[in-house]
Amino acid sequence: MKLRFIIILLLAFAAPSLYSVAQQTDNVCYINNDRIYFQLDKRWSDKTKKETISLFSLDSTLIANAFAGSTSFITDSITWQITRIDENRVEISKPLVSQEEYLPNDVLLIDDDWFVKPFVLKPMLFPQKKFGVNEFAKEPTVKYADSIAHFYLPGFQDKRQVYLSGTFNTWSTMQHPMQKTASGWEISMKLEPGRYLYKYITDGRWIHDPNNRLKESDGESGYNSILYCYNHEFRLKGFTNSRKVYVTGSFNGWKNKELRMKPVAGGWSLPIYLNKGTHAYKYIVDGNWITDPDNSDTRLDAYGNMNSFMGIGDTLIFKLYGYLTAEKVVLSGSFNAWSHNELVMNKTNDGWELPYVLEAGNYEYKFIVDGKWITDPANPLTSGSGDFINSCITFKPNYTFRLSQFSNANTVLVTGSFNNWAEEGYQMIKENGTWTYPVYLKPGKYSYKFIIDGRWLIDPANELWEENEFGTGNSVLWIEP
Repeated sequence: MKLRFIIILLLAFAAPSLYSVAQQTDNVCYINNDRIYFQLDKRWSDKTKKETISLFSLDSTLIANAFAGSTSFITDSITWQITRIDENRVEISKPLVSQEEYLPNDVLLIDDDWFVKPFVLKPMLFPQKKFGVNEFAKEPTVKYADSIAHFYLPGFQDKRQVYLSGTFNTWSTMQHPMQKTASGWEISMKLEPGRYLYKYITDGRWIHDPNNRLKESDGESGYNSILYCYNHEFRLKGFTNSRKVYVTGSFNGWKNKELRMKPVAGGWSLPIYLNKGTHAYKYIVDGNWITDPDNSDTRLDAYGNMNSFMGIGDTLIFKLYGYLTAEKVVLSGSFNAWSHNELVMNKTNDGWELPYVLEAGNYEYKFIVDGKWITDPANPLTSGSGDFINSCITFKPNYTFRLSQFSNANTVLVTGSFNNWAEEGYQMIKENGTWTYPVYLKPGKYSYKFIIDGRWLIDPANELWEENEFGTGNSVLWIEP
């Protein structure tokens, strides 16, 4: 494709452009409608100001002018517009390019293959949804089968080039060009089951999928389209004379009219995305709640209702050794809302056990032995204090906190943003003089501290830290995708 101009951006604009593509609402810098914007905060420390000036190649006087109280100012023949966000923050902007130098319809494309993750100062994190069902206006224009997603954008025949961009390619602007067909544009790619955000770039213009009803604000007066790649199908055989059939469960808060099933040959069906873990569910057939006739895994919930159960993902086997004279042992934890009668364990030759499907994560649990709540005697990892101590378990840990000093301490805890800064924290265990605690953390930024015999301390082995509201600092940890 011939371009009127080929623009090579320096590093000062490379990182901001990536921010713009990621479409965050709280970025320092982004690009929109041929203007470049900077959000400045007068509460920044001197260190933060210096880092911002260095990263984005700004003039130190620019920040001072931004808080001078006017609505605009001029530096180097460039007019900067000022918008006050609140008493502490302002947003300044200037044209991305000179209007005398470039025409309004010129296309700016960035070959972003050379971008590396360190330029992304904040990871793109999205709320974890427990379930999702696609909603297209007409025939689905994104179809998913056998781990392949086929995207189809009808129309736009007058466009020279169309690209697909989204969370699956870190909002790349040129990584996935679409192929032109007789009726539109299309592309296929391999995707794992999950929730994705995406947009199309038509001759340099970002648009959401006009045929997709599921969308969320992109923070720039536009929308990102939402796609769910399915990993399960609810199927109810029979009941072909029924008028309305719904499926509901723990994944959608037991809403009774949210997930309507469609009639298929021999029964009813609903393809869906469910996050990994164990899910309770029921069908509602013309107002009557029933368990799944084809699923023998049924259990009572905390209210005495019988529900069907299914799981997606890997299985963790909970074990309690001993207590062979007990009549009934129940597993209860944060993974099942601490139900006291749902997960009845099976008796074995050396104790009790129960397989349970879980998503990777950090969980607290206890056993209920003939009505008495106990922690796991075989598990040294705990949380809480006094009469409120729970056993802790991490399923598929991807990081281990380590503290090689203070081997003579009585108690060492780790706490942070990953557990809402609980003062009880996670109690670390000592191995060969080093305190450790394994955790599972999703990609993103975390702050944390150690609590050593009641004294809070940043990680002496971690050079990354940030100031906090108490002036004592927090250690910083980044988990890469």
